[in-house]
Amino acid sequence: MRRMMLTGSLLFALSATAMASQVYKWVDDKGITHFGAQPPQGQAATSVNTVVPTGKSSPPITPPAQTADDTEQKAIDSKVKKEVAEQETERKKFCENTRINLAQLQNNPRLRVTEANGEVRRVDEDERQKRIGEAEKAIKDNCQ
Repeated sequence: MRRMMLTGSLLFALSATAMASQVYKWVDDKGITHFGAQPPQGQAATSVNTVVPTGKSSPPITPPAQTADDTEQKAIDSKVKKEVAEQETERKKFCENTRINLAQLQNNPRLRVTEANGEVRRVDEDERQKRIGEAEKAIKDNCQ
């Protein structure tokens, strides 16, 4: 049984190279490179080696040297990331302040506000409900 499996495995491994056909490469009149199993009639074609060597590891791939474009792109990326982080911090601060204001509006029916001229006035119930609605909408739109 082992011999049959060993023989079958060996035949299977060798069948890939036996079934590999020749591949030809040529360039047409328009400068386009083509590959095919049959060479074209009346044109020069070169044979392509399709056998992949086994047992050898490929050399390690070294990353290409950084160019000025790469350095510039990294600088732009870091700038954008910094701006996004700042915007996120501002959004979180806005959400926290809006939630605090909403809680005060909901829990405190007797609110007083200071006007631009320095006068303090009491907020009536209609204005309070309007501000509660605006705060809830701002939280829904920006803080979820």
